[in-house]
Amino acid sequence: MLSIIVCSAQNPFISAWESSDFIGKLIFMALLAISLISWTILFHKWKMASKVHKESLLFKKAFFEHRGDPLAIPFVAKNNPNSPNAFYILYDVLQRKATELLKKNEQVRDDSSLASADITLLENHALTTISAITKCLERHLYLLSTIVTLSPFLGLLGTVYGILITFSGVSFDAMGSNQQVLGGLSLALTTTVIGLLNAIPALIGYNYLKNSISDFDHEMERFGTEVLSSFTMHYRAVEV
Repeated sequence: MLSIIVCSAQNPFISAWESSDFIGKLIFMALLAISLISWTILFHKWKMASKVHKESLLFKKAFFEHRGDPLAIPFVAKNNPNSPNAFYILYDVLQRKATELLKKNEQVRDDSSLASADITLLENHALTTISAITKCLERHLYLLSTIVTLSPFLGLLGTVYGILITFSGVSFDAMGSNQQVLGGLSLALTTTVIGLLNAIPALIGYNYLKNSISDFDHEMERFGTEVLSSFTMHYRAVEV
């Protein structure tokens, strides 16, 4: 949206850019760079979150269809680091660890089952894996919260600098003083608007993504509980 406003012909943003001095142009360029970074992160994270949720639901469906044998779910996950299949990763970690524990118990105790301590160990692995996946989904998200704070301050810097130019022009009686005053006022107003146009979408997007990731984190916990329940039902040792 900001790029459309800036690129439109005969608008106050272009006029303010043309009438700004070197420092004013630097402030404009910084605000434009922040806008590009913000929208890039928003689009990438939204696309990533959508793919992760969609692919995870596909594996969840496959798991519930074949949960009669929870250690052998017929599913081939796409290896895409930009949109990992979170549920499959969680299941794969638990499946590998459960298989390892079953083989070890069979060798040591001649009993191919999972003890209570083994279930607790699997629960810890599930929590660690969920935490790692959540951290991956939240990667670079802090930049949006930084933009929410930084962009209005850059706009305020342009405002203060524009007012400074305005008063500097008023103090002179030269022929170009009116142009300097108008240029300063234009810079002061437009940088404030651009700063807010950067901060508002970044704030909305940041809160939306944080809430979405938090909800997905709870979904992973519920799915991890389902996987552990299946392992417990099929492979837990009978305690007398």
